[in-house]
Amino acid sequence: MLAYANDEAHSQSRTGHATVILHADGHVTIDDDGRGTDTRRDSDGRIVRKPVMATADVRFADPAGSPLLPDGLPRWGMSTVAALSSELIHDNHRNDGSWSQTYRRGIPDEELAPLEPRVRSGTSVTFRTEITGPSAPTDQDLLAFPSLRVDLI
Repeated sequence: MLAYANDEAHSQSRTGHATVILHADGHVTIDDDGRGTDTRRDSDGRIVRKPVMATADVRFADPAGSPLLPDGLPRWGMSTVAALSSELIHDNHRNDGSWSQTYRRGIPDEELAPLEPRVRSGTSVTFRTEITGPSAPTDQDLLAFPSLRVDLI
């Protein structure tokens, strides 16, 4: 998730900011200050969001050609995180509105729901996965995204 925030900040020639929150119950929240996930109205006026959590990112379909993440593994995309999460909540804040959607194992279990707008745009993703691994990102992990300042809470 930090890789996406880093990509966006880099594309805008700025240093972005992300906060990683490790909750006592095992959930992790990553909140960034980007533009928020692409969201627009369809021809019937319904809000639709780019399906990054539920569809494979074709840029990373071939692991041999995918960039490596700080842990040395190939980048697979956000849908992989969603698919490995028993629950994932994707909150999206854009200049024209804010919405939330919950996924279970990568499948949305509800429609986009409007949220109270916040002062700034960005994306906040809270997830829980049962996959074991490091309990927290290392300092090296947090410095691995050159266009992103990352705070750990």
